[in-house]
Amino acid sequence: MSRSTRTIAGEDITKSVADALQYVSYYHPPDYIRSLSQAYAREQSPAARNAVGQILLNSRMAAFGRRPICQDTGLVVVFAKVGMGVRITSKASFADLVNEGVRQAYLDPDNPLRPSIVSDPLAGRLNTRDNTPAVIHVDLVRGNQIEITIAAKGGGSENKARFITLNPSASVSDWVVDTVSTLGSGWCPPGLISVGIGGSAEKAMLLAKEAMNEPIDMSELIARGPSSPAENLRIELYERINALAIGAQGLGGLTTVVDVKVATYPTHAASKPVALIPQCAANRHLTFTLDGSGPANLQAPDLSEWPQIGAADLQVSGVRHVNLNTLTREEMASWRCGETLLLSGKMLTGRDAVHKRMVDLIEAGKPLPVDLRGRVIYYVGPVRAVGNEVVGPAGPTTSSRMDGFTEKILAETGLFAMVGKAERGPTAIESIVRHKAPYLIAVGGAAYLISKAIRAARLVAFEDLGMEAIYEFDVEDMPVIMAVDVEGNSIHNSGPIEWRKRMAAETIARSIGI
Repeated sequence: MSRSTRTIAGEDITKSVADALQYVSYYHPPDYIRSLSQAYAREQSPAARNAVGQILLNSRMAAFGRRPICQDTGLVVVFAKVGMGVRITSKASFADLVNEGVRQAYLDPDNPLRPSIVSDPLAGRLNTRDNTPAVIHVDLVRGNQIEITIAAKGGGSENKARFITLNPSASVSDWVVDTVSTLGSGWCPPGLISVGIGGSAEKAMLLAKEAMNEPIDMSELIARGPSSPAENLRIELYERINALAIGAQGLGGLTTVVDVKVATYPTHAASKPVALIPQCAANRHLTFTLDGSGPANLQAPDLSEWPQIGAADLQVSGVRHVNLNTLTREEMASWRCGETLLLSGKMLTGRDAVHKRMVDLIEAGKPLPVDLRGRVIYYVGPVRAVGNEVVGPAGPTTSSRMDGFTEKILAETGLFAMVGKAERGPTAIESIVRHKAPYLIAVGGAAYLISKAIRAARLVAFEDLGMEAIYEFDVEDMPVIMAVDVEGNSIHNSGPIEWRKRMAAETIARSIGI
């Protein structure tokens, strides 16, 4: 063996992957916390500021409690740069070593992570129960080390990835801004937008996916000024996307993104492939290096960088307390778009698989296993509880995936209201108005914080669906925002419109010296 060759044990790869996935489940990158804290300090929209405050408080609680920031603990994506002078001592393949690390991390008894991977995307869609396999990208590079960047990518933001092949003369900036304006808030802002330009279709997507793991440095870039076309595009996109005023959780506000990444690669003269991938408020990723001396040594971040935000800082004037156990349609009709409610009492849970199964039963003329009349349903798939927890982190999932089932469920069951994340589509809003069944939102990215409002939980139906089964939660002062009222008014429409007008007015005032 030559001096330039270095031996790295296969078990060190596995343990490092497992440790890294545990680490990113409860520690935000400090650069994101710094950027989000700055956004919190300057935010003028009360609803958006409260949402950012909840995300920051949730992050601090998750870090100290070592429990997941978000209930969606992600699809594992690995970028490995393997030095050609490395010899890995293992009978297993590199992919098998990585996947064993994923398995160990997600089945860790002290901090189990929610497995979300299904084995067959076309038919059975059965959960693999250990979140394997990971999506693994390997580059052979010069050297005798292995550098691994590992990310846990949530489904809400991954579902908003977009691709186009533009004409060579077309504006990348215009396409990106137009596209972000149509994404809604299911990707859980404030986060990042990553753009890959060039190569081929698959190369552009890889460029965007890898670039989003780079350090957040927009403030520094603006301070020193751009030194390349890519950096100039980053600043332009950062300003134009935030000018859309989508805001935290789509509520309307000053900060939609804390950074924009741009990566480029040579391409065909006739092409301009462009990929766009959003990064959500969970923003889980970590890079470590293996040099043969053992597993990666991951140091905890300095938690003094996390702002001291408490429940008192998140109190909203005019909040309404709601008893779910005595709820009436007359009471719900008085709720207004944008109003903050604190829910107490019993609610049911159910998301994609539950809704499909219930609709299938209804259409087959069969009874449902639970009576939905007069009930509120929460679109959630929680993390498994540990220790004395009632339930693990339990944040909302993207509600638009339930839109296709909403009319049938409301028409046939007498369901009173729904709680989820992000906007509803026009068809779902029509059903909300028709059946006088309002829609509320909880803050995505505040899963651990929300779980503390859940006082009891019991399995009700569809146990085979795992985290997607129907549970009954007993909640106390669970914070939600009235998103679509019984008249069809939507905070996700009115909020950004209001804040775009305010931002435009302030820009004009500054330009004329007012």
